[in-house]
Formats: sequence, structure tokens, C-alpha cells
Amino acid sequence: MLLDLIERRRVLFLGGKGGVGKTATASAVALHQAAAGRRVLLVSTDPAHNLGHLWDQGVGDDPVELYRDEVSGGVLRGVEIDPQRTIDEHLAEVGATLRDFMPAHLHPQVAAHLKLSAHSPGTHESAILERIAVLIEYGLDSHDLIVFDTAPSGHTARLMALPEIMSTWMSGLLTRRSKAERFGAAVRVLDGDDDPAKTSPTNRDQRIRQVLTRRKARFEMMRQVLADSAVCSFVVVLTPERLPVLESVELCAQLREAGVDVGGLVVNRLSPTDAGDYLAQRRQQEQRHLDSLTELLPGVPVDTLPLLTGDLVGPAAIRRLARELR
Repeated sequence: MLLDLIERRRVLFLGGKGGVGKTATASAVALHQAAAGRRVLLVSTDPAHNLGHLWDQGVGDDPVELYRDEVSGGVLRGVEIDPQRTIDEHLAEVGATLRDFMPAHLHPQVAAHLKLSAHSPGTHESAILERIAVLIEYGLDSHDLIVFDTAPSGHTARLMALPEIMSTWMSGLLTRRSKAERFGAAVRVLDGDDDPAKTSPTNRDQRIRQVLTRRKARFEMMRQVLADSAVCSFVVVLTPERLPVLESVELCAQLREAGVDVGGLVVNRLSPTDAGDYLAQRRQQEQRHLDSLTELLPGVPVDTLPLLTGDLVGPAAIRRLARELR
């Protein structure tokens, strides 16, 4: 299921409950496709990043090469999103605009306001969302496949719904910006200052509009990608246990409500049946949870990955997991 799904998509999100192996599964998927000759971008959106630890190398907010196949020509690059960098860059741009058009004695107030804005509710989510949108633009232009390793379920479900919310919000800001510009022009005319050059939008208005328009376009693009099941799909990763099963069912419902295609489920760390009585009994219990999963989510394809021995660290271990993909 999973490999067939990947071959027909350009963007793949993997998510689920914390601790079920999302990063390992996303890495295995990305490595498999790079080995097959595709240009792959692997992105971690989880604030508690594990991508660099898993690959045993430094990974940051700028793409770094994780793997290159000299035979097929495939390449895999990795990114760990740094929301603070996005926040800082956005507020620096806003601050420069405000300082250009305000007297010098008010600059300290501008700095104080921006400092508070950096810690206001929603700023972190908005920064992650904008960075994801930028990486989708970059990835679709320069890569064959983008694989997102997402944060635990609740955070990810909210993130999938945000493009619609943010796009609508940005439209409202642009509408209010237009009204403010018209009102300002009318006031200047009433004051007797009807010079067309002065009643036209100022450079400040134009720069503010440019910032709002650019962000709106990014969120709308992301919303279109998420809603297009021919381009984007979401795979829920879980372990064969009661709580991950129930949380996965809830996540699937939330994704569908947000208009995101649920391409399938990957049940990770399935115990072997031929490695002693303890694991055999555990496998029987896991099978009951698998049966419950298929009953609760009928028609959703399910793949399984086995419980592997040893620590999953480094390209060789990830390659071993990738060979288990179907």
C-alpha cells in the first residue's frame, strides 16, 4: 500500500501518536524513494526534532544532504523546521517597515511591541505553517517527493486545519487594509490636500499590502495542495496497542474534516510469532488491536512493519527498515 501511495503523490505527511516511530517510518520512506532515483525532501515539523539524531548527523532549518545514490541518481535532503527563525525573519521585516515610516523617538516602542508579538498566542503555529508552505513551494519546484514527519496527533490535526483559517484571516486583513487606505485618502481630500500623488497609497501601505498578499498566497497554495488527493496524502503511523489505535481513529476523523486525504495506516513494531512464547502471546494481543483498527476504519489500507532488533540509528539501520516497506 505505502509504496504504491508514494509513487502516485508529490507530498506525503506521516503523523500519529507520540513515540510510535513516525520519524523512523518517514525516513525509511524517503530513503527508499531516493534509492529508487527520486529527489526527496524530508521535513520534520515536530518542535522536539529527532531527524538529526536518527540519521546521526546535523540537520537544521536549511536543507542538508542525508543520502545520495550514485547509481540511480536519487538524493535525499533533510530539514528540521526552526519556527523561531521564521518568527525572527518575519518580525524583522515588519519592524523595518514600521521604523521606516515612524519618527525615531517611537522606534523603542516599535521594538517593544515586536518583542511582545514574538511570544503572543498563535505566533509559533503561524511560523511553522508559513515555513511548511515555503518548503512545499521549494520542494515541489526542485524535488520529486516531499515527506513530512509531523508532530504528535493533536498538534498535527490543528496544523492541517490552519491553512484554511489563516487564508481567511489574511483575506480579512487585506480587506481592512483597503478600507484604511480609502479612508486615509478621503481624510486627506477633506483636509484640502487633494494632490493625486499624495492621495494615492503610500509606500508604507504598498509594503504592508505586499507582506499580507505574499502570506495569503502561501497559505492558499498550501490549502490547495492539502486538499488535492492526487498530489497530497496523509499516512497515520501507530503501534498495535489500544491507545494508539483509538487516537489514530480520532486523527483520521479530524483529517477528513479538514479535507485532507487519508491514504492509509502503517502499524509499526509488530511482534514476531516465531521468537518465543512471550512475543507470540504479545502478537496475539496485537492482532486483536489490528482487528479492532480495521473494524473502526473500514476501507482504509493497512501496512505493517516488524519490530526490529537493535537501535534504529544511522543510514544502515534506516535502510534495513526501508526494505520492509511494501
